[in-house]
Amino acid sequence: MKEILVITSYYPPETGAASNRIFHLAEGLHNHDYKISVITPLPNYPTGKIFKGYKGKFKHTSTENGILVNRLWVYASNSKNKILRLLAMLSYSFSLIWFFFWNTIPKTVIIQSPPLLVAFTCTLFLKSSKRKLILNVSDLWPIAGLELGAFKKNFSYKVLEKIERYNYNKADLILGQSEEILTHILSLFPYKNTFLYRNFPDIKPINIEHDTFENKKLNIVYAGLLGVAQGIFKLSQELNYELLDFHIYGSGVEQSKIEALISDSPELSITYHGHVSREELHQSLLQYDLVIIPLLNRIYGSVPSKIFEYGKLGLPMLYFGGGEGETIITSYGLGWVAEAGNYSHLNEVISKIDKSMLSDTMRDKIRETSANVFDFNSQLLQLKKRL
Repeated sequence: MKEILVITSYYPPETGAASNRIFHLAEGLHNHDYKISVITPLPNYPTGKIFKGYKGKFKHTSTENGILVNRLWVYASNSKNKILRLLAMLSYSFSLIWFFFWNTIPKTVIIQSPPLLVAFTCTLFLKSSKRKLILNVSDLWPIAGLELGAFKKNFSYKVLEKIERYNYNKADLILGQSEEILTHILSLFPYKNTFLYRNFPDIKPINIEHDTFENKKLNIVYAGLLGVAQGIFKLSQELNYELLDFHIYGSGVEQSKIEALISDSPELSITYHGHVSREELHQSLLQYDLVIIPLLNRIYGSVPSKIFEYGKLGLPMLYFGGGEGETIITSYGLGWVAEAGNYSHLNEVISKIDKSMLSDTMRDKIRETSANVFDFNSQLLQLKKRL
């Protein structure tokens, strides 16, 4: 039985696209008769605090669904202070180095990137002619950070670029979640071995009847991280509430601002439902007319995994982020798109969507298309040929 080690900064019980992505990959490989082990920090995302049951521990080891999970110490923080964020990444890197020195590392290792510094630590210490390093790139850093306004083109940015290129150069195989990511990598290393590995979820479709609301306004829902990149606070301010009721699920750094907006502006039709489990969320989402997938700014290389997850559930989507995600929505008839960052156009698109368009027939078509095109197991079988 071939052994594979997966190194990631996010893993359940943490929530969000990053942890779900790696969990499904690890579980999928395990179900295909690979011996899988995982290294990850003690769970702390997105709160920046170590979860209950893990506090005070230097290391926690468990077997979960047949997968050995090693959780290492980390200085947990979700602070906007760059020094504290760097300290958090460095702490996990030091824990990884300690683990590498005292444990036998398998011949095949999958490394999640970003964070760049964590990936750099892994490639630096694990690179060997006898070991295959696979870099799973889900976002292009530092480019994404520049587009989000988190970085400026200064000396620090140039250092991050050098780290990025080092990671790509040392990897034996690079998995990219979008065509844009692979295009960027191949522009730097034209002969690098790459594979398009989308963030397809391994979930079963839920077939229950759409429960429509009584009023004529659209019931639009957002579910996920309430972070800077998603821009839900800005979105909540800009929506035309004469057309819709807006429902929000999730948690993150913008949560308090959103709650304050709801409290200070009771005339706005916004309901914040807090954070719920993924299973509860899937059931809840099916009652709404439309799910919105926004990005505050168009981010090169980014394709929100929500597209594939919502497709499997048969949910009509309104995409507001530009780039490759927009192309996927339009190409497969999954819903509507609005120009990234243009809130006037977003409201215009919403004004043209009638409830009669959002039929169960449309949902069935989205579900069927997604089952055929976004198939997790078919993709995994193709990946197995490259491992």
